[in-house]
Amino acid sequence: MNTIGIIGGSGLYEMAGFEQTEQRHVETPFGDPSDEFIGGIIDGRKVWFLPRHGRGHRLLPHEINHRANIWAMRSLGVRWLLCVTAVGSLKQEYAPRHIVLPDQYFDRTSRREHHTFFGNGIVAHVGFGDPVSAGLRAILCDAAQEQGSTVHDGGTYVNMDGPAFSTRAESEANRQLGFDVIGMTNLPEAKLAREAEIALATLCMVTDYDCWHQEEEDVSAQTVIGHLKANSANAQEIIARAIASIPEEADWPEHHALAPALMTPQEFWPAETVERLRPIIEKYIERS
Repeated sequence: MNTIGIIGGSGLYEMAGFEQTEQRHVETPFGDPSDEFIGGIIDGRKVWFLPRHGRGHRLLPHEINHRANIWAMRSLGVRWLLCVTAVGSLKQEYAPRHIVLPDQYFDRTSRREHHTFFGNGIVAHVGFGDPVSAGLRAILCDAAQEQGSTVHDGGTYVNMDGPAFSTRAESEANRQLGFDVIGMTNLPEAKLAREAEIALATLCMVTDYDCWHQEEEDVSAQTVIGHLKANSANAQEIIARAIASIPEEADWPEHHALAPALMTPQEFWPAETVERLRPIIEKYIERS
């Protein structure tokens, strides 16, 4: 059965209705994932949880091994990925404790070579014009509205490196460019999920107004943590509701993203690279 992955805070797998069945360390050719994976059942569906920053929040944003995380998810059979992440708001109407479901990203990261599985003899260029699964985002939107949260459907997530928060000049520049929320982690997850043919959508939990809002306190770790705790119960309920609506058959456009993307003829694929990418490219390997 195709399974569902969830990346977020370590408290997500404490949600009501989750029956934990296993805990697994996954070795990957890209190094160690953020932590062990927590497996179990929600509403009859197999689910794998992964705390993005490790349990105890031990990893800075630039220390997260996104390739290992997403490779491991795909190796575990994940074809749908729900991400939960804290963001700063760049718009007055997106208040702390609101939810934003982004449909676009803007990349301000500096380590983009780590945000692809390909290279080393196999070239692929996935389509990324619509980087979020529309079907999965609609499911999250319905679940958030049913839960009673204030939800904004659509918007642009600008991904910065961190770990420091923005300067006021940077925050104002991002607002002038029309971006909606800012974070440090979700864009690499979206890029790699697309390459791994995993449908992805993200639940952005607004924790602050970054530092542009003169009438609000500048963003700080204490501010973020306070709102995160308040948002945690909402996120758990929304995720549980969403899982019930996710189809079992993986046949959305995102599940076939590599078909037009692979550029290198198979006769030139290095055997070592094939083995590294096997969970991702298995169905495209021609049998002789």
